[in-house]
Amino acid sequence: MSLSQPSSHRVSDFDYELPPELIAQHPSAERGGSRLLHLDAQGGLHDRRFPDIATLLRPGDLLVFNDTRVIKARLTGHKASGGKVEVLVERITAPRRALAHVRASKSPGPGTVLRLADAFEVQVEGRAGELFDISFPDDVLALLDAHGATPLPPYIAHAADAQDETRYQTVYAREPGAVAAPTAGLHFDQAMLDRLGAAGVERAFVTLHVGAGTFQPVRVENVADHVMHAEWYTVPQATADAIAQAKARGSRVVAVGTTSARALESAAGQHLPLCATQGDTRLFITPGYRFQVLDALVTNFHLPQSTLLMMVSALAGMEPIRRAYAHAVAQRYRFFSYGDAMFIEAAAGLAP
Repeated sequence: MSLSQPSSHRVSDFDYELPPELIAQHPSAERGGSRLLHLDAQGGLHDRRFPDIATLLRPGDLLVFNDTRVIKARLTGHKASGGKVEVLVERITAPRRALAHVRASKSPGPGTVLRLADAFEVQVEGRAGELFDISFPDDVLALLDAHGATPLPPYIAHAADAQDETRYQTVYAREPGAVAAPTAGLHFDQAMLDRLGAAGVERAFVTLHVGAGTFQPVRVENVADHVMHAEWYTVPQATADAIAQAKARGSRVVAVGTTSARALESAAGQHLPLCATQGDTRLFITPGYRFQVLDALVTNFHLPQSTLLMMVSALAGMEPIRRAYAHAVAQRYRFFSYGDAMFIEAAAGLAP
């Protein structure tokens, strides 16, 4: 598989000016109520509404969704000394064990006991890079469900409320493990899924548990120096078969979200033709990458200088993405997790 040639790119190549007021703080009134910017394969831009996606998809096209479920991964508490701590579970590694980010005035060492949510105590067992290995007194998921909070992105200013618990979750979420939502999927309600199915658009699922690293800035100037965070993914055999059938009949594979795209392309990096695949992925898609599976992408607008902006630039071309984002800013689109969407067709010559 031909990977990107990141040494020719600098992080500043992926910057743009974004007025802060365009960062969506709340979801649209209805899941399908957002705007949709269509970037076609020739670089043309078309302003639409999200329900128009039904006219952009063709009978036989295959939509691939990420069915990960956001867990209530954020907990607050204190040390025995009284110092405040905030714990963000990144990955559940065993029924009573997890890797987590811990914010405290002083980094807790092995053996440190933390009381969380005024309800239970956990113990720090050690470190794994930037993460802390933490043991829980009972099932981690059950404790998070009972005492945790939905982990909203850092650019959303309000604390998670009841609306966020519902709307920062796709309607098809079923595999718990993400600490951030696959946000392109937030625009789809069941009525839209039914409408697309009736029109002959097929669907399949992958799982990629989105980590907090998705919000981490790229802290190096040379893209080649960036170390990509790892995320766990699964591509079932049924999805691999559906992709093979779509390709055989000349239909498009359309990923719903960069996480679905990353899972599919990661699997393609292991086996072509695709077959059931799972594991950690550190795949870093930048301009120059040759897509193996994807023909088009449904996605939200991404942070300046982010790895996700680099991925969409690889699919559509850097200049078309620059123009699309400048257009979106000028037209006052809403940005990031709760914002508006794009439908991006692979640039002519870049599709598989």
